[in-house]
Amino acid sequence: MKIIDGENAVMGRLASFVAKETLKGEEVVIVNCDKVLISGSRTYIEKEFQIKRGRFGSSQKGPKISKSNEKIVKRAIRGMLPNFREGRGEKAFKRIRCYNKIPKEYESSEKINLEKRKPKKSIKLESIKK
Repeated sequence: MKIIDGENAVMGRLASFVAKETLKGEEVVIVNCDKVLISGSRTYIEKEFQIKRGRFGSSQKGPKISKSNEKIVKRAIRGMLPNFREGRGEKAFKRIRCYNKIPKEYESSEKINLEKRKPKKSIKLESIKK
């Protein structure tokens, strides 16, 4: 089992790393999902999230964009998996756990830090307007 600290990790890089590990058969836990960075300008990212959240299908059946940070990260990982509804993509998706904070059972264990260089323009997931 790999435990990844999402603090100051870029979401795309985090998602691709987790997708590769779960496809290999590894269980992955991501903590501090609310402190994951999205690269890009603040105004553009917030505008895109507001547009996506305001748009949904007839009689509110979908698609709906989640407002919780751990679900946004898990959705980004899902996009990097092959066909998450069947086969190995479905099995890999079930091996992923995302948390906003650090649960007690993972506090003392060693965490992988994916923080590289901080992008010049970025925004933390927790600071996106709900």
